[in-house]
Amino acid sequence: MSRNPFSNRRWLVVIGSMVALIVGNGPVLLFTFGIFLKPVAEQMGWARGTMSLGVAVALILAGLITPLVGRLIDRWGVQRVLFFAVTTFALGVSAISLAPANVAGFVALYALAGLLSSGQAPLPYAKAITSRFDAHRGLALGIAMAGVGIGTSLMPQAASFLLKILNWREAYIVLGILTWLVAFPAAFFVSDARSAKNDNLKLMAPGDDVIVAFRSRAFWATAVAILLVVTALNGAIAHLVALLTDRGMAPHVATSLLIAVGLATLLGRLISGFLLDRIFAPRLAAAIFLIPLIGMTTLLLGGASSAAGLAAAICFGFSLGAEVDIVGYLVSRYFGIRHYGEIYGYIFAIFTIGSGLGPYVMGLNFDQTGSYSVALGTFCGMLIVASATILSLGPYRYPAKPAARSALGAP
Repeated sequence: MSRNPFSNRRWLVVIGSMVALIVGNGPVLLFTFGIFLKPVAEQMGWARGTMSLGVAVALILAGLITPLVGRLIDRWGVQRVLFFAVTTFALGVSAISLAPANVAGFVALYALAGLLSSGQAPLPYAKAITSRFDAHRGLALGIAMAGVGIGTSLMPQAASFLLKILNWREAYIVLGILTWLVAFPAAFFVSDARSAKNDNLKLMAPGDDVIVAFRSRAFWATAVAILLVVTALNGAIAHLVALLTDRGMAPHVATSLLIAVGLATLLGRLISGFLLDRIFAPRLAAAIFLIPLIGMTTLLLGGASSAAGLAAAICFGFSLGAEVDIVGYLVSRYFGIRHYGEIYGYIFAIFTIGSGLGPYVMGLNFDQTGSYSVALGTFCGMLIVASATILSLGPYRYPAKPAARSALGAP
């Protein structure tokens, strides 16, 4: 048998996942938010913290519904859920265009889009990949999740372009259409081993029950660390354009830095995916969680030059890229794959809630103080605690099989 990791059709699942995640809920809802933030807030006369409430509620709702999505995937298979999820999410994004001229209506429609976004997120794609890979699992996850990095680069630029030729309502309609046109065809290539073989695979697969996972220290240590990291990172990224333009940077220059965030996210996913198969994941995670401290410190010191903004964007993007790979990998190695979808769903729910809280905290801090300094300082402390927490995880409970380690060249 060939040891070439790219030698069979399983990798079509990886490529399909990567393409679909270009228009995942993160790139479409969260990372375009910074582009819409100032234009919509200024046109409507809303405070930034008030408008940020929309993305906060959207992602909190997405997080709360994610475990149910995981349970449906475990029961019905990835592909059936994906076709429905992609379509409803695309409709939800387009529906933001119907927001009335009051903040409650905007928040409600953004919340609806968030609720519908939970199935067009990394969860189903991670489930499909972990069910098909043991050896090269980290690499496969890294390549697939690189789609989020590509989307993080492309979707803000697409939103910026649309705002130049359309009003913001029309731009949201086009974003919804684009989401469906990219993700729905890609979903034809994404299925998990369970749906590809038979329903008995779930019974044979190794792994913990959900209740067992809940009672484990590893589950809560992972959840706390991820919550702290994503709150800090997504809060900083969502307001990066607004922060830098407040300090005098030209809007087109600040927006272009989101390309660096996306490219760094892509690089972070590929590098972390490669290393996860070779380095004990908690140690790798602890190091990666500290990288954004460089970016936070740069912004706290008042940096508004292109070099300072670029450094912050790269640090944020690299760590953001790595953490989704790390979550998917940790769940598979500490809890197995029998109930992977639901267990991952609960962890990713916490991830998604943090993604919504971060931008809201940043916006609220600005509204109350006129700057982002208190939030950035708090985020620095959260990153340090997250790094220490993830290091407390013990040995893997479901390590790669000996044959898989041999395929990687391990002794």
